[in-house]
Amino acid sequence: MKLACQLNDILPGTGVCALIEGRQIALFRPSAAAEVFAIDNRDPFFAANVLSRGLICEHDGELWVASPLKKQRFRLSDGHCFDNPAMSVQSYPVEVRDQQVWVAV
Repeated sequence: MKLACQLNDILPGTGVCALIEGRQIALFRPSAAAEVFAIDNRDPFFAANVLSRGLICEHDGELWVASPLKKQRFRLSDGHCFDNPAMSVQSYPVEVRDQQVWVAV
């Protein structure tokens, strides 16, 4: 696992981007709780590193991020694309320890 950031670097309800081993990883903190999700930051529809700036939403009891470009949704738990499963993104295991966010890449 690699240290990505401090938990307080991610405001509740938002995402940030961390560069870990040369990869842009989008980190999301859906609420004030210490739960964080990690997926690739690259939007596969437009080959742009923008997912960390997307909007967190809930659909059928699951958390998704809507790309800021054309709003395709990616499930935070596993990177599955709601709109086109062939365009899903990589997800990464995350641990929060002592207010630090660790990601396995």
